[in-house]
Amino acid sequence: MSNLAGAVQATEPPGERFRALVVRSFLALPGAHNGLAALQAKAAGFDALYLGGSAMTGQMGIPDIGILTIEDTCFHIRQVSRTSGLPVLVDGDTGTADAAGTAHMVRAFEDAGAAAIHIEDQSLPKKCGHLENKNLVDPSEMAMKIAAAVGASQNLYVIARTDAAASEGLDGAIARANLYLEAGADAIFPEALTSTEMFRAFAAQVKAPLLANMTEFGKTPIFTASEFNEMGYSMVIWPSPAFRVAAKAQEELYAALKRDGGSHKMLDRMQTRGKLQELIDGA
Repeated sequence: MSNLAGAVQATEPPGERFRALVVRSFLALPGAHNGLAALQAKAAGFDALYLGGSAMTGQMGIPDIGILTIEDTCFHIRQVSRTSGLPVLVDGDTGTADAAGTAHMVRAFEDAGAAAIHIEDQSLPKKCGHLENKNLVDPSEMAMKIAAAVGASQNLYVIARTDAAASEGLDGAIARANLYLEAGADAIFPEALTSTEMFRAFAAQVKAPLLANMTEFGKTPIFTASEFNEMGYSMVIWPSPAFRVAAKAQEELYAALKRDGGSHKMLDRMQTRGKLQELIDGA
């Protein structure tokens, strides 16, 4: 059976499947920046995937500052969801400029195959959550976007991300999180927490499913999935390691081509033609 045929067998809406996975057990979500990465993650045994803005923009050679259009993102959603058939959590950045635009974005993402979305409370131009000097919107404005997202979706799982810990402290982030839950968010994503103590304190005061972000080279220390689970979190994303590993390998290949006049010294680093075809065709 081909992967495409397998992908269309699921009968439940993606959002319902995602919701059931969160309820069932701790949900680990590796980043998959294109269809091939999605197939590889599925083959490794993952039940759901993450489509992050930094990986989408990175492979396009542009910065992650909120400049992807809705259709840019839908193109990636269709790749990842159709090839894998798995529920996909999508990075929705800040939504759009207002609640009405955010509702439109949510409908487009859901039509493209998204199972879940997270929306953050930064203002435009946004920054990576692990950089300094981020500007936030008023909490009430973010709450209106969350309410609009929930109201516009059929089954989408809506996660509210708050970047407030860096500028408003943990208490500010907790207050925002609870307001976003009142607006209808299914879960909360506290970005760029910096210690075990912060993760535990947030979980103790926000009674909802919580998403942790395990990004490399950021403000959060390295924790494993089981450690996040033990700290009170329901989900973890690894946004970009697949893209970063692929980018480094690609850099090394181009250097070898220039140095050696061919790819002959890189053959042991390559996936074979047969292995690639087997993965794409399905078992």
